[in-house]
Amino acid sequence: MAKKVLIIGAVALGPKAAARCRRLDSNIEILMIDQGNFISYGGCGMPFYLSGEVDNVHALRQTSAHVNRDPDFFNDVKNVEVRIHTKALSIQKEDKTVSVENLDTGEKYDIAYDELVLGTGSSPIIPQIPGINLQNVCAISCLEEAMSIRENCAKSKLENVVIIGGGFTGMEVAVALADMWSLKCTLIKRSPRLLPSLISETISEMVRHDLGSLGIDVISEEEVLELRGENGEVKEVITSKRTLKAEQVIFAMGVKPNSEIAQKAGLDCNPRGGIRVNEYLQSSHPHIYAGGDCVVMKNIISGKEQHLPMGSLANRHGRIIGTNVAGGNPVCGMETFNGVVGSWCMKLAKGSASGTGLTVDEAKKAGFDAMSVNVEQLDRAHFYPEKDMMTLEVTVDKKTRRVLGMQGYCANGDALKARIDTVAAMLQFSKPTLNDLSNVEVAYSPPLASAMDVINTAANVADNVLSGVHNAISPAQFVELWEQRENNNYIFVDSRPAKASQILAEKYPDYWYSMPLEGFDKVISKLPQGKNIAFICNSGTRAYECQRKLKRTGRDSVNSAGGMQAMKKRGQEF
Repeated sequence: MAKKVLIIGAVALGPKAAARCRRLDSNIEILMIDQGNFISYGGCGMPFYLSGEVDNVHALRQTSAHVNRDPDFFNDVKNVEVRIHTKALSIQKEDKTVSVENLDTGEKYDIAYDELVLGTGSSPIIPQIPGINLQNVCAISCLEEAMSIRENCAKSKLENVVIIGGGFTGMEVAVALADMWSLKCTLIKRSPRLLPSLISETISEMVRHDLGSLGIDVISEEEVLELRGENGEVKEVITSKRTLKAEQVIFAMGVKPNSEIAQKAGLDCNPRGGIRVNEYLQSSHPHIYAGGDCVVMKNIISGKEQHLPMGSLANRHGRIIGTNVAGGNPVCGMETFNGVVGSWCMKLAKGSASGTGLTVDEAKKAGFDAMSVNVEQLDRAHFYPEKDMMTLEVTVDKKTRRVLGMQGYCANGDALKARIDTVAAMLQFSKPTLNDLSNVEVAYSPPLASAMDVINTAANVADNVLSGVHNAISPAQFVELWEQRENNNYIFVDSRPAKASQILAEKYPDYWYSMPLEGFDKVISKLPQGKNIAFICNSGTRAYECQRKLKRTGRDSVNSAGGMQAMKKRGQEF
């Protein structure tokens, strides 16, 4: 008899596993079930459907040849049977059966399998507060919700949108609705800063300022208590501190793995949710595989379990599972997946943010003696006409000099992602040090990069800080020194060219000194004795040169990492 493979879930992982399995074995019987209306679609593209960048919602469920990936497509082209509106109720792992229900007819029956694949995905986190059942309250967890919001936008039914939560989807949706439809968008989140587990305070403030360029308000450290409506439609959001108008409310508080069916079947799961899998993506039962949003897996750097709900990860998992349920790779046998480093990217209003590995805060939680430093450098040769200033922040273990992560922000998202991807590959397959990152080979041409690439520079700056030859402080620390200048005995030395630095020197003559790098040696003796000194320039490089010159006279100082460029990206004005 032919082997029977049953796949639960048909959005991302399921279709990839089915297609891979079929390509390797034409005799296997493959059945894929899903409780929804649509299958095999790019859910991560929904914010860009709202923005109009993706004009037709059906483009999210089409192949590159513009063919709809519906049940008929999988049956006719992939030779895979698909049953939609079919909900999996329970798994009988010893009998190798799954009990299901036809949601249209109510019929319940069992499906037998030889190999079972769980691609059950995740569900949005929605707090049980009054008003969550009002109309125009959703989480954009399916195409139908995205279609409803865009229809309301097109009919001019919306003016105020409140987004509860500050995750990727929430920010992307806010940008889409504020930019395309000129709606007043407000983000409400519990944490003090955006994406606290993924980006540093410096990058978070840059993201906040970017959102603000479209008039998007970000409200931090507030609790949503209630939604109020009229005639069944939402009209207000009540928080612990204020009342906001809202004709549309979107929950973006993150997602939780759909692992309940696995837990009830006795499969090993994380207590907080998520199926545990081995390197072959098998659950605790060898004939049940799982991947994508419904699993937890090892973070290669921290060693801890991590839930990483990414469409890209689900697709990679799907291929591995499809290979393994078909009996393995014809050449090398069973394929493996050894963990994640947590890579991500996000398009905003003026720029993009991206990252991989651990932030300095997460690294400390994982037990590392970690530090981080951010740099500002052009993403192309300085003499090339088209270029953007890129922010990179590298996290490193002080004792071993091991690189633990990198995050960044840049107007040119492709250029930023290329650097982050390079570091992600290094983190995934080795334990790179600052020396490795300083010397990593990347392609160079003036229209595309600098001769000394910005990721090399980030490593060099971190090396200088660890070696004690560069005393850098973060933009926030520099601002704090500036705001406390009347009490902390600091003066602020601006090493930019005179035209730029002189303006502030004239405005704050007692605190701000215009001392360009080019003539610094001649005026260094004019710095008042007994004062603490904080340097700043455009990007941090000129100030570092001045800091080294001052050090040779026996005086210590601090330098604002990223300089004025980092300040401007954070919305800081002097």
